[in-house]
Amino acid sequence: MTRTPTFEELFRDCQRTAVHLEMRDAYMKSDPAFIDWKAGVVLDPAARWADWHAIVTEATSRGVEVRRARVVSTPASEYIRFEYDVTNGLNIAAGESVRWLPRRNATDIALPGNDFWLFDSSLVLVNHFDGEGENMEVELTEAPETAKLCESAFEAVWKRGTPHAEFELA
Repeated sequence: MTRTPTFEELFRDCQRTAVHLEMRDAYMKSDPAFIDWKAGVVLDPAARWADWHAIVTEATSRGVEVRRARVVSTPASEYIRFEYDVTNGLNIAAGESVRWLPRRNATDIALPGNDFWLFDSSLVLVNHFDGEGENMEVELTEAPETAKLCESAFEAVWKRGTPHAEFELA
């Protein structure tokens, strides 16, 4: 049985691009950071998620283009408001580019059934969540047809999406 590489290894081995498509309105509502945010605790995202910040910062400093696109319902869920609030201090600060697309503007885009990361246009890390948004497992595939679908979906969302700095939650 082949060992699945860690997320850090996937980023370390990435040479050109890492793109992430998010399509859920809630993720891991049990996350202590989300719970703190709901309670009004002021978060320092780069400190709270220091490992993540370091992984992405290292990749972007090597010239890897890291982009994240989020398809979201509007008005936004509480969890999406949380993500929006921490994006500047975490994702943007680490060198990611982030765009948002209201779900109503994605109706005619063929989207995969799951969120994913696509590394160098060929390696797909599929994220599987339960109905409450809790992380269940990941699946890694190099199937060319899957990579092509994911790349096409991501690029379509990216093209229509609004950059984070210009996007306003409803």
